[in-house]
Amino acid sequence: MTGDERLREGRSTAAQDPDYDTHGGFPVFEPATPGPGFGPFLSSMRRLQDLAVSADPDSDTWVDAAARLADLVELLEPFEAAEGVGPAGRVPTLPGSGSLLMPPYHLTRFDADGVELSVQFSRFHVGGNSAVHGGVLPLLFDSIFGMVIHAAGRPISRTGFLHVDYRNVTPIGTPLSATGWIRETEGRKAFVNAELRCPDGTLCAEASGLMVRLLPGQP
Repeated sequence: MTGDERLREGRSTAAQDPDYDTHGGFPVFEPATPGPGFGPFLSSMRRLQDLAVSADPDSDTWVDAAARLADLVELLEPFEAAEGVGPAGRVPTLPGSGSLLMPPYHLTRFDADGVELSVQFSRFHVGGNSAVHGGVLPLLFDSIFGMVIHAAGRPISRTGFLHVDYRNVTPIGTPLSATGWIRETEGRKAFVNAELRCPDGTLCAEASGLMVRLLPGQP
C-alpha cells in the first residue's frame, strides 16, 4: 500500500468514524520541535541513567553528583508541562521518540502491513547477568502494538492483554530488530503479534496481544 493509499484509507476511516481522533478522550498529539538542545539533553540523560546503575564512586562524588542534579531539577522545574505539551514522546526523529521511558528505538518501517524498528538496550535495562530485564520487553512490545494500530489506520485502542514468550536471553549493547503486525481483526478487536531478534536472526522474545478500539468517552 502506497503512502497516498494509506492517506485515503485514513481519511475514509475518519469519514466513517467522526470520533476517529478522540476515542477514549485521547487528544491528538502532534509532533514536537523542541529545538536543537533537546536531542543532546536526552543523550546525556540516557548515559546518566546507565551510570546511575553502574557507577561506584566515593562518597564525596555521590554528594557532588546529588548537588548537581538538584541544580538541574531547579532549572527545569518551572517548565513542567502537561502531557502532550512537553516534547517527550513526540519527537519521532529521536531515539524512543524522545521519551526516556522507552528504550532508544528507531522506526525503520511504518505501514498498514506492520512496523519494524531497531533498538539497542544498555546497562540501564539490565535485570541480571548482563541480560535485559524481562519486564522491559513487555514495555517495548506494548509500544510496538500501539504503533501497529496507528500504522494500520485503526482508532485509539487500549491493550486487552499482552503475552510474552522469552525464547533466548536478550543482550545489551547489541543492535536488535523488532517487528509487529496485526494477525486478524474482529470488530473493535485487533489481535497483534511482535518479535524481537538478534542480528543473526536469533529470536529473543515474541509477543501476542489484543488491542481493543475505545468507544467515545472511554478512558
